[in-house]
Amino acid sequence: MSHFDYHRSIAMGDEPFYALIMAAMRRADTDNAALLKAAFPEVWDELYARYHAPGGRLLGEEVSA
Repeated sequence: MSHFDYHRSIAMGDEPFYALIMAAMRRADTDNAALLKAAFPEVWDELYARYHAPGGRLLGEEVSA
């Protein structure tokens, strides 16, 4: 990690925790994705489901105006 990474983490501090985890999963290399999947299996499953769902919406979720 770097000084730049540290300051970016401050800038992203208002983001919801699970949004940050999903973003990390999307950008991770193979090894880090496996670690994240093992640490957060429910988040991985939801990310996978939303990735493959139209507009990222799961069954039963309403479209917001």
